[in-house]
Amino acid sequence: MSAYLQELTIRLATAMGNVPEDVRQRHANWVWAKQNGDGGWAGREGNSDPYYTSFALRTLAVTGELYGSRAESAAGFLRSRLDKQETVVDLAALIYGASLLENAAGIDVFEKVGIQWEDSVTDFFETLRRDDGGYAKSASSNVGSTYNSFLVLLCRELMERPLKNANPLIQFIFDQETDTGGGFREVQQQKRAGTNPTAAAIGILKILDALDDELREDTINFLGEMQTDEGGLRANTRIPIADLLSSFTGFLTLTDLGGHRKIDRTQLLRYANRLQQPDGGFHGAEWDKVCDVEYTFYGIGCLALIHAELDN
Repeated sequence: MSAYLQELTIRLATAMGNVPEDVRQRHANWVWAKQNGDGGWAGREGNSDPYYTSFALRTLAVTGELYGSRAESAAGFLRSRLDKQETVVDLAALIYGASLLENAAGIDVFEKVGIQWEDSVTDFFETLRRDDGGYAKSASSNVGSTYNSFLVLLCRELMERPLKNANPLIQFIFDQETDTGGGFREVQQQKRAGTNPTAAAIGILKILDALDDELREDTINFLGEMQTDEGGLRANTRIPIADLLSSFTGFLTLTDLGGHRKIDRTQLLRYANRLQQPDGGFHGAEWDKVCDVEYTFYGIGCLALIHAELDN
């Protein structure tokens, strides 16, 4: 059985067939043009890092452009970072980036480190397991994080190291649901649910086969309320402005739950189209003035998902 992220990559690549070829190529070319000399990608400033490199590789994989010498160079960058990761976020990015390179370009980033590296990563993850059943953001945090728990589960899937007992994590996610129902918080102390923690929570429950019909409907209703007059989805009810991250994760989750018709998909498509730039790349929101590889993935992902829904 394919892992969640592998299935998502295949799904987006298939949906990309509904996006005009010149649009796909323009954004793929833009991403390649941002590759640094060390083979990696950076954010809006600073040096290459696994996080942004992973988003660049995701865009290139779903547009069918991840191959050749430039892919080899990207693999070299990831290999150079195998012993330098200190956070779940960077480890997840590295593991997923390596998976993309193996599946799309036949390149094995881990060929020289073997099973011992995966053992050490798995052991590190378990040091972040908390009494509430979730995985914390860092060693200094005493509570589980919805997003970090999702990342750990994704990594374990990709490394074929499933949880031996998933029940505590499932209960943790149920406990993260807010009193209003259907929306999930990032950490227990928060009162307000958010689009992105909700997407992560539903992702976990989907992987662990723990979704029920009542929660499905409640979540569809919650996410349906996140669309703004701009057409995109917002991060939570306190934020009046939409963004591409929330738009992508929210619409992907609605689609997974069978609730994609809960929002105006034509308006969402118009929103995403307004954020793509003539020379390639996407801004993150209406107020944004800079493109980066992370939001370009969310943008091209939105186009693929929405076109696939509207064209079928």
